[in-house]
Amino acid sequence: MTLMTLRWRAAALAAPLLFASALARGGSREPLLYVSNEIPNTISVVSPRTNSVLATIPVGKRPRGMAASPDRRTLYVALGQDDALGVVDVGTGNMTRTVPANRDPELVVLSPDGKVAYVSNEEIAHASAIELATGRTLFSTPVGVEPEGIGLTRDGAKLYVTAETNNTVSVLDAKTGALLHTLQVGNNPRTVAFTPDGARAWVSAEAGGNVTVIDVATDSVLAQFPIRDGKTKPVRIAFSPDGRLAYVTEGAGASVSIVDVARQTVIDSIAVGRRPWGIALSPDGRRLYTADGRSDQVSVIDTKTRKVVATIPVGERPNDLLYLP
Repeated sequence: MTLMTLRWRAAALAAPLLFASALARGGSREPLLYVSNEIPNTISVVSPRTNSVLATIPVGKRPRGMAASPDRRTLYVALGQDDALGVVDVGTGNMTRTVPANRDPELVVLSPDGKVAYVSNEEIAHASAIELATGRTLFSTPVGVEPEGIGLTRDGAKLYVTAETNNTVSVLDAKTGALLHTLQVGNNPRTVAFTPDGARAWVSAEAGGNVTVIDVATDSVLAQFPIRDGKTKPVRIAFSPDGRLAYVTEGAGASVSIVDVARQTVIDSIAVGRRPWGIALSPDGRRLYTADGRSDQVSVIDTKTRKVVATIPVGERPNDLLYLP
């Protein structure tokens, strides 16, 4: 047996112990960062305190978007090649079952009560609502071609779904699935992110190099502005807790732009790994994380200094990030 094999086995045995310790140290759970890795079909569990991987959870094929239950005990991951949602027990770090989610689910959000999952079904150009307890499809509504970004309004009443090919956002009634509005946005829209007050939806356009701002009350487009030179391909968005800043990952630019929300202007950018995609912010706003899909790592950014303070090797092709405090 080689030294490398011995080290690998030791790490594999130690990981569950480290994971269990992080879940319940001193009677309280430590924060954890979850990273979906598309190629190895895993989720990396990262400690934000030590910037290290505590465990690796095998899940189904092509994991991408993730969402957590309101009580933070269950994690749901879209398994694009299994046509399902993987259900992960946060307490044990194991995938316990799958829930059918129609064809090719990409991103997922949950209803405020955690009973319904909404997914964008890219291959069939639908958005679906899945009752998690039974796996029953509550509705599956045609939207634009290649839906990806999906967001639910704070009151749980409306669902916003981007369509990459049509350059639109479909607004659906979240209870019935009825199409309420179709809004034109930038080219190749990727993400829907709501401001902390829930009043505005921001939609990133990868090919357009811009962000469209939508008024949630009226479902009308208020503005559209470029991200830097418009060529960095903005993907996903996270807002600071006070709503003053937005952080935008830029796949082609290998960077994150910082946007002044009130002025809708980029005020700074931070270099990270290749093809940053997923993004997450700690609840206190002090640490920003990006999933660098072509560098197989997570970049950790100090938002005060606007510098990368650590990089964490994870699985191949990391896609989405989920921070559980």
